[in-house]
Amino acid sequence: MTDLRRIVLAPNAFKGTLSAEGAAAAMAAGVRDALPAADVLLRPLADGGDGSLDALVSAGFTRHPVTTRGPTGAPVESSFVIRDRVAVVELADSCGLARLPAGRPEPMTSNTAGLGDAISAALDSGADELVICVGGSASTDGGAGLLTSLGAVLRDARGEAVRPGGGSLGSIVDIDLSGLDPRLAGVRITVATDVTSPLLGPAGAAAVFAPQKGADAAQVEQLEAGLTSWSQKLARVTGVDARMVPGSGAAGGTAFAAITTLDAPVVSGAQFIASAIGLADAMTDADLVITGEGALDLQSALGKGTGFVAHLAGELGVPCIAVCGRVDLDEVDLTRMGIAFATSLNEANAHDPASSLRSATANALRARTMPSES
Repeated sequence: MTDLRRIVLAPNAFKGTLSAEGAAAAMAAGVRDALPAADVLLRPLADGGDGSLDALVSAGFTRHPVTTRGPTGAPVESSFVIRDRVAVVELADSCGLARLPAGRPEPMTSNTAGLGDAISAALDSGADELVICVGGSASTDGGAGLLTSLGAVLRDARGEAVRPGGGSLGSIVDIDLSGLDPRLAGVRITVATDVTSPLLGPAGAAAVFAPQKGADAAQVEQLEAGLTSWSQKLARVTGVDARMVPGSGAAGGTAFAAITTLDAPVVSGAQFIASAIGLADAMTDADLVITGEGALDLQSALGKGTGFVAHLAGELGVPCIAVCGRVDLDEVDLTRMGIAFATSLNEANAHDPASSLRSATANALRARTMPSES
């Protein structure tokens, strides 16, 4: 890495601190500090979770504001984007973790109704194709909120409507899909996920991700039971059993509901957005790719953006390094992911993450371009 002329910067968002665009800008400043003559291409990335719409706007999609319900039902100002009659909605932007009032988790009652609001607005635009980006959710409701927002009715044993939320999934005994928005049948729908996890089991939506949304051990057990009951009933109603489909556990099982009821195939969110922003083309003839995110860990390899960037760089024969807020992988794990070198930010400068990322990027480049590395 002694002669780096062309460097591609493709970071994800650093959750809670820097957007992908902000991270790319900070990295670019670090590259200029270490290698002022290098040609730098910025390709901030997302993986179907937070920042997906922002990445697509940078690729020429047009943003349209829309008011949706947040994860607890309070209204939030969200949006969808569209280009060439392809509309994209982002769950994280309407009812994700960042939309929780005061950031307080509500793991049993949060739901995905707001995503349905965004989809309805996208359908109003006259789109021919709809991409649903799922990731960064605050709920584990199996997509029940999404379906009710689009016209489904869920009833309990007394025949009363069940309010969506992971804690109430087990009480659903009747699923009526006859009222689903008929426009859904006239558009091509794809689900872009940020993970490859199935709906159920030790690698599923409740076991792995519900604790990150505030669920304790007992609640995780209840959510798993609820998802199991919900998925069995929905599979019976639709004739589609997608419980073990890779990615069906994304966004608390929202992907499962879309696969089952909307005939929507699953694609990698990172791959979809990378294609839209021309990441592979940008890497052509590159000497180095730098990626990064808030925490580089085992989940990064399960469909997250950083893992995808490293994989794509490997396919194209371009070295890849990562500059992250935290690195929780050893050298064996990094090599398996295709990352040649990874470093974390300086905690002493945590109050200014952009400055810390700039410094860490410059230091990483200086370390990797020393004569002893040649």
